[in-house]
Amino acid sequence: MTKRLIASERRNGHLAMLLFSFLVAGSFSLGGVAMKADIISPLAITSVRFIIATLGVGLLAMATGGISKSAMQAPWRYGILGALFALYFIMMFTGLETASAISISAMFTLTPVLSAGIAYILLRQITTRRVATALSVGALGALWVVFEADISALLAFELGRGEMLYFIGIVAHAIYTPLASRFSRGERAPEFVFFIMIATTAIVLAVSIPDIMATDWSALPMLVWFVILYIALVATTLTGTILIYATMRLDSAKVMAYTYLTPSWVILWEIALGQGVPPVMIFGGIALTTLALYLLLKHEEKPAPIAVVQGAGS
Repeated sequence: MTKRLIASERRNGHLAMLLFSFLVAGSFSLGGVAMKADIISPLAITSVRFIIATLGVGLLAMATGGISKSAMQAPWRYGILGALFALYFIMMFTGLETASAISISAMFTLTPVLSAGIAYILLRQITTRRVATALSVGALGALWVVFEADISALLAFELGRGEMLYFIGIVAHAIYTPLASRFSRGERAPEFVFFIMIATTAIVLAVSIPDIMATDWSALPMLVWFVILYIALVATTLTGTILIYATMRLDSAKVMAYTYLTPSWVILWEIALGQGVPPVMIFGGIALTTLALYLLLKHEEKPAPIAVVQGAGS
């Protein structure tokens, strides 16, 4: 490749991740609106989301090369990853019942620093000083937003019920990321993610049958169906495709950096949805997460594709 073509591909990768972070942020805001309406349970909405998303990822896998026999080997891998993925999303929607979308999205930015620590334990991956600094700054910014710039609450670490439940999910997601890399045996990303989604869907359905039966699906308002379709097709299938595209053009640190844009995008989503503007002091935390983004984007490293990708957080 010529230098001009390489630069163009990297620019396209950055634009893709900007779109990725914007779409993921929408799942927090829209999910919060749906859960606070108290019309559908977290288990019910998660189950339908994964049924639709699994079909979408399956079609994507078939359209981009099909399913290989090698991808079906050692299915226990998908069971473990599916359980972690299911726990993350169940805790996300449960947390959104009481916590704000901005607070939840800020907590999401803790995932990279937790993943870095778990990756060291599981894979002995050592991060650079610049990346470690960026992760620390980003984590501080996230905590600033979560505790609404209240130093006494931060020092006491007084989390609300929604934030505490979502933190359990974040830990599961942080374990999922390096474990997925370890479990990958060179499968194409769409087929690997497809089998993870099958396992996730089976686990969610197994624990959500009572909630599914208790839900009056015909009476759900269009808003709830819109949220379900958004998080299934846009925040899972489409973002997964975008992430695959970006990771072929950017190194892992730069891909990870865009996680820190999520709270900023969520604020814009919240304003657009009529949820109001957050307190001014919150923007101090947003500034720190933006600084973390800058530090990670400045991190220089040869581009290397990531073995496993998935729709966010969402």
